[in-house]
Amino acid sequence: MEATAMHVAGGTVGTPVTIVFSVAAVAALGFCAARARTHLDRPSALTAGLLAVLLLTAQLINHLLPGVHGHLIGGALAAMLVGPWIGALTVTGVLILDGLLFGDDLSTLGLNVLNLAILGTAAAYLLVAALLRGLPRNPDGLATIALTTAMVSAGAAAAGAGLQYALGGDPPLNGLTGQMVGTQVLIGIGEGLITAAAVVALARFRPALVHAVTGPRVKRTPPAVPAAVAGEPESLYRVVRRRGHTAY
Repeated sequence: MEATAMHVAGGTVGTPVTIVFSVAAVAALGFCAARARTHLDRPSALTAGLLAVLLLTAQLINHLLPGVHGHLIGGALAAMLVGPWIGALTVTGVLILDGLLFGDDLSTLGLNVLNLAILGTAAAYLLVAALLRGLPRNPDGLATIALTTAMVSAGAAAAGAGLQYALGGDPPLNGLTGQMVGTQVLIGIGEGLITAAAVVALARFRPALVHAVTGPRVKRTPPAVPAAVAGEPESLYRVVRRRGHTAY
């Protein structure tokens, strides 16, 4: 039986499971929208528009493998270009347009939003943030991060779909979870190459539009408090307050 690696098709998951996961998707989007309000500026809006066009175009291309087929998710690309909050909202917008323009079943929109926009982007963001602590924000570093996170993001989205099938799908679909994840990770290699090419190209010509380049950097804490400060309690207090770091 052939299945889509990420998209949950209409009628394949029961109504109770669909409602539960759809409510979770709405709650997650509400949180993303609240956080995005503090991060949205003109460069981010411009990049989000460009990202939406890229994703909508790329999702027209299906990657066919035995038993399963899939297409670009965009979680890694979204996380690297505009960050997690705006990224999740952008991918959601693309999924809505995809359903309206190309006839996807909107009854499972909540399931697919949770898998692709929330899980896919969140997994990518967490890995990007971790890798940026050790890799430089130059073309080689960005390409490595893009390739790695695209595979992980694709696997996370497919795992979400597999869980939904297992909880509320038809019995023949329950055994496809492992196949879906494995296949989508392979497709993620192609997505990683596309993501790397897009991120590196944009970082070369318009680095201000790439969140992975302009995002907050880890603050290095000095190895020791200067001796002059050690004898001054109020200054030491100020130093302690400044300790810590910011996430990507």
